[in-house]
Amino acid sequence: MAGNSLLSSTERTSLADSSIFDFKVTETSKENLCVGSASYVEEEMPQIETRVILVQEAGKQEELIKALKEIKAHFVKMESMEEFEGLDSPEFENVFIVMDFQDSVFNDLYKTDCRVIGPPVVLQCSQKGEPLPFSCRPLYCTSMMNLVLCFTGFRKKEELVRLVTLVHHMGGVIRRDFNSKVTHLVANCTQGEKFRVAVSLGTPIMKPEWIYKAWERRNEQDFCAADDDFRNEFKVPPFQDCVLSFLGFSDEEKSNMEEMTKMQGGNYLPVGDERCTHLIVEENIVKELPFEPSKKLYVVKQEWFWGSIQMDARAGETMYLYEKANTPELKKSVSLLSLNTPNSTRKRRRLKETLAQLSRETDLSPFPPQTPKSCTKSSKNSTPVPSKQSARWQVAKELYQTESNYVNILATIIQLFQVPLEEEGQRGGPILASEEIKTIFGSIPDIFDVHTKIKDDLEDLMVNWDESKSIGDIFLKYSKDLVKTYPPFVNFFEMSKETIIKCEKQKPRFHAFLKINQAKPECGRQSLVELLIRPVQRLPSVALLLNDLKKHTTDENPDKGTLEKAIGSLKEVMTHINEDKRKTEAQKQIFDVVYEVDGCPANLLSSHRSLVQRVETISLGEHPCDRGEQVTLFLFNDCLEIARKRHKVIGNFRSPHGHARPPASLKHIHLMPLSQIKKVLDIRETEDCHNAFALLVRPPTEQANILLSFQMTSDELPKEDWLRMLCRHVANTICKADAENLIYTADPESFEVNTKDMDSTLSRASRAIKKTSKKVTRAFSFSKTPKRALRRALMTSHSSVEGKSPPSSDKHVVSRLSSTSSLAGISSPSLVSLPSFFERRSHTLSRSTTHLI
Repeated sequence: MAGNSLLSSTERTSLADSSIFDFKVTETSKENLCVGSASYVEEEMPQIETRVILVQEAGKQEELIKALKEIKAHFVKMESMEEFEGLDSPEFENVFIVMDFQDSVFNDLYKTDCRVIGPPVVLQCSQKGEPLPFSCRPLYCTSMMNLVLCFTGFRKKEELVRLVTLVHHMGGVIRRDFNSKVTHLVANCTQGEKFRVAVSLGTPIMKPEWIYKAWERRNEQDFCAADDDFRNEFKVPPFQDCVLSFLGFSDEEKSNMEEMTKMQGGNYLPVGDERCTHLIVEENIVKELPFEPSKKLYVVKQEWFWGSIQMDARAGETMYLYEKANTPELKKSVSLLSLNTPNSTRKRRRLKETLAQLSRETDLSPFPPQTPKSCTKSSKNSTPVPSKQSARWQVAKELYQTESNYVNILATIIQLFQVPLEEEGQRGGPILASEEIKTIFGSIPDIFDVHTKIKDDLEDLMVNWDESKSIGDIFLKYSKDLVKTYPPFVNFFEMSKETIIKCEKQKPRFHAFLKINQAKPECGRQSLVELLIRPVQRLPSVALLLNDLKKHTTDENPDKGTLEKAIGSLKEVMTHINEDKRKTEAQKQIFDVVYEVDGCPANLLSSHRSLVQRVETISLGEHPCDRGEQVTLFLFNDCLEIARKRHKVIGNFRSPHGHARPPASLKHIHLMPLSQIKKVLDIRETEDCHNAFALLVRPPTEQANILLSFQMTSDELPKEDWLRMLCRHVANTICKADAENLIYTADPESFEVNTKDMDSTLSRASRAIKKTSKKVTRAFSFSKTPKRALRRALMTSHSSVEGKSPPSSDKHVVSRLSSTSSLAGISSPSLVSLPSFFERRSHTLSRSTTHLI
């Protein structure tokens, strides 16, 4: 191989990185020679023309010849090295194009210091309209152009020589020593000074396979080895070469950490195994190790584990070493709490003073006093205690203390979670996308700003306390700000919570980030979701405190009326939040329907529309789809979306990789305005018919009514409640007050409706065979109401109007007609001519069909 001859003079026995230095010196000398003689050549000799020589197979590539013509390069062809002497001329500077950088012709050309390039270089120059580049080294492609690489951990010189040669062939540069100009570190292990420096600088650390795979793609024109999607496949995982064991964790936590270890390139073994490289200790539980660790074993806190995952690289162990808990400081603190020692009276008094001090320190906030400076202003002097503490003062003090605690919690959320996630230049890239961060935190900074001002005003009032001071004015002052900031967060809190849970499951780095930060004392052992729920709870809590404050405020105090106004303003804010939340949830439900129903019309999305009820049914007729089909009815306030369960498609149709939502489970049939529903038929319960109902509808494009019959399959919603709900919204749509009159009680035999065979195995098999035999391109359609069934129903109604007694089996039909007109006599324009239409056109009913698409 050509690369071996280049480095054969190097005889160093240390780490093979040193061979690169010798190679670099040789190449630098060659480059200096070229540069140093350039001015002399220009002055003393005529300009030399560049000539391209297509070697062997390269001369047969039409694409190469076309590219050379486009850049106006003079070229000739060469079949063997015997022709080389004839082509050598002082008038030309020859550039050889070789298809294969591994064959003997390439080696011969390289030994004679010829300029050799690969076909991708020519094609790229043609694409960009640039001349051929000058390079002292053979250059096959430019997929590593402008990359500076450094190597570490390679013991086999031959492997390193091979990698260095490939990098040079792809236009990359090698550095022996690691510095800030190095863009990538290629590591064969996770130890050593170069590795530590690369981690601290955030330099990508790559496996050797990265170079080999890039070389395999050398003929791709637009390929770049530094592209994130390609590069991330070959990054050195945090726990490569690590064997971990875990001590002091619960079974669930230990199982989770072991799974994460495997995902991050490591292995795990039981505690005490000599092959372990790291022992991860739960420092809050483990006070003493069960054995004496060896010098080779790193005993570290769990923060090392999660920190390595978060920054996507093995963290330095020295910063996270586990220390035994029996330190002299701890022993001293324990002795202070012991009451069974000499001088116990003095120690008891000291303990009492200590507890009193702790009580004063934690009186204002359960969080440690290390709130970020950027988020809070320095507190003023401690609140003075009046000589006589009134009940009103006590409540005001509690209000101030809870407000201060709340502001500290908001500051913790922002400084500990939001700010680090939004920082640019994170080690290993952004932990979360900006959209996800915005969804999680929403308007938290705005809420923090408002409550910081409220806290400051309360603090001023408490420092200069007077019974006549108005607390209500403070909340009235910021009521508009509260209305502006709270709804955007409270309305989308569930979405924020879902985003946190989803990202924690799908993104190990975010899971590690939460583990590290939630363990800090600022969080009080609470998760991010538990902290984020505080804004949802805060306003109701403030309203209760203001109510309590009003009870302890005398009628003569001017703050009495102000407090009532403040409480009213808070209620308005909460009402506004609830109303906005209702609208937001309604819109979200509509989007869920659109995503669930394949082919759902876009005009379903409307600001005035809301989802009322979802009902699962089975079709009992031929319409809206085949008998036995599972049909889902989505009742909106002004329309009814009808969808069926999607059939299993023959073939392997898969959603694109990374699709955020599952494929639609339903297929759109029809979006029906409620104004088209003329009657709702409540089918009586019989042995052969259970939980059935029907809709008599009239599409605007048809001249006759259509009967849609269904059986409800869920017992969660009673059929009577569903029908009343449907009729109420139909009546609202058509502006009628008597919604109950839209319900028409009917006998199943009158409309040939039955559910007897819906659950039989034979019936299900028959329906499956029928569906399979139909063509996929069949259009969905409704047919007219069966002639015999509708004629019998109408004749029964007609006879009752004329005074004739209907048969006993049909008496129930008349019962609902006493308070309204019969089907034949309905005043609706769409139904008024129905009987006469049947008499004139009855012979055509069986042949007519109606399409509702």
